[in-house]
Amino acid sequence: MSSPAAPPDPQAPARIDAAGWIVHPAVRIAPSPNHDERPAGTDASLLVVHNISLPPGEFGGPCIEALFTNTLDCDAHPWFDCLRGLRVSAHFLIDRHGRVTQFVSTDRRAWHAGVSSFEGRERCNDFSLGIELEGTDTLPYTDAQYASLAWLTALLCERHPLRHVRGHEHIAPGRKTDPGPSFDWGRAMEGPPPMRLRAPPPGGGTGGPAKPDPLCP
Repeated sequence: MSSPAAPPDPQAPARIDAAGWIVHPAVRIAPSPNHDERPAGTDASLLVVHNISLPPGEFGGPCIEALFTNTLDCDAHPWFDCLRGLRVSAHFLIDRHGRVTQFVSTDRRAWHAGVSSFEGRERCNDFSLGIELEGTDTLPYTDAQYASLAWLTALLCERHPLRHVRGHEHIAPGRKTDPGPSFDWGRAMEGPPPMRLRAPPPGGGTGGPAKPDPLCP
């Protein structure tokens, strides 16, 4: 299936179906085999923001989807050699144009966080949703990406008890750096007053209590 020509229209009806998949004409579905069940009685309360580009710093190609669907040709680029045998996924990808692809049901555990912890809880994959932004730590994200991130987060909050949002860098400090200094947390948290998620402290640090910021009802 080809990618949608535009990011989701926030005025168009959207919902998450009983199986955890978004129903919207502009959201592409590309199922990944890389997922499993969450622990019994566990729902997603944490949203994790990542970045990804394959090859690093290159945008718009098919390689991210290929990685998440286990179809990446690791001989196609020298850098891909380090990805041989890797089995990873995220729930969603937002590309540079703001187009959204879903890889894993929101009811399932995607394999995006790796070794991680948040507020004393290990294995963040158990209780989180992962969103990949096509980008790098140092290149500004696009207006369309911020708009789609806000739209997607609001929709996810209608289905799941999300309370916090963090970058991969916050739940795996010293191991991961994304979404990096190029991600504008203040801008990402813009929204109407009823929308609340607890975001990282000012400056993107990992210490200290987070303050409520607009994002999720």
